[in-house]
Amino acid sequence: NSNEVEDYARRLGGGDVVVKAQVLGGGRGRGHFKENGFQGGVHIASSPSEARIVAEQMLNKSLVTRQTGLSGRTCKGVLLCEKLPIVAEKYFAIMLDRGLGGPVMVMSKHGGMSIEEVAIEHPDAVTKIPIDVTTGLTTRQAEEAVEHLGFNGDPSAMATLKGLYRTFVGADCTMLEVNPLAELEDGRIMVCDAKLAFDDNAAFRQRTIHSQRDVTEVDPKEVAASRCGLNYISLDGSIGCMVNGAGLAMATMDLLSVKGGSPANFLDIGGSVGVEEVKTALGIINSDSNVKSVLINIFGGIVKCDVVAEGIVRAAQELSIDHKPIVVRLVGTNVERGKSILAQAGLDYYAIDDLNEAAIKAVELSKA
Repeated sequence: NSNEVEDYARRLGGGDVVVKAQVLGGGRGRGHFKENGFQGGVHIASSPSEARIVAEQMLNKSLVTRQTGLSGRTCKGVLLCEKLPIVAEKYFAIMLDRGLGGPVMVMSKHGGMSIEEVAIEHPDAVTKIPIDVTTGLTTRQAEEAVEHLGFNGDPSAMATLKGLYRTFVGADCTMLEVNPLAELEDGRIMVCDAKLAFDDNAAFRQRTIHSQRDVTEVDPKEVAASRCGLNYISLDGSIGCMVNGAGLAMATMDLLSVKGGSPANFLDIGGSVGVEEVKTALGIINSDSNVKSVLINIFGGIVKCDVVAEGIVRAAQELSIDHKPIVVRLVGTNVERGKSILAQAGLDYYAIDDLNEAAIKAVELSKA
């Protein structure tokens, strides 16, 4: 709470401190809080009492940034740290690049809050250096990065970049972003703020890291899906989608967009799904108040159409999902049995075999 903030500010020496809103979203410095219009999620306070006042403006309020969406994210805590004598702010990141097939370093001499504008207005100011995963970050690449960042061959900068790469690999990161990577008055290179994203597929060997995940910061629908082994991402549209296979799921979403609709989610039920998982998947879609219609697109291979059909029936009987119009396309393994199960259940749904027609119908129903 704000009183604790004042106490900790005193422990830091009672001078200038930085108060940072703790939310899962970038661009905090230029954000604003919905409830009171308070500008900025990062502030410098010159005294403990000012730190308390700043914290009061932030705590339990929604911070809206470019990355949070209009609803913002609730600030449930603040971070206090000493104000450092920074003379230059740089940007440095390592992220996985699917196009290059491995990690790539991204850097700019221009760090701080303006990095997004710099990347848009002056793309030549941002440098990328791909890294071969078989050899790792070489000394030559580190020297090149240090030169691009303007550290003039500083050996401590070299050591910092190599350390960041070791962290990226060792923690199974998909992204490691430092902004700013700062040069202090005394010449030290300091990682002043960092954002890391971790590969969920490596959770089994990074249990300590993943155990610290704050599920209250994640969409409850995504948490529920993850617990059942479903791949779900919430979106802003009005058409709920349940599909098997990530490629088919993305193609289905693209088709809905082409037909004038907007998907409410990405949902890949995978290949080993059972009746209970199908029921859970539809329950998650049904819980989204933005969903106006549902498109179920199943191409049965490993997934059997009759299993999906049984899951749909169970969801209709136990979760009352049929108050939203549902379009069902079943093709592939055990399709006739699946269609028979749905027909015998007497559900109110639209059975359409042609994907193009199914998408058109789902869009039409979402706008009814």
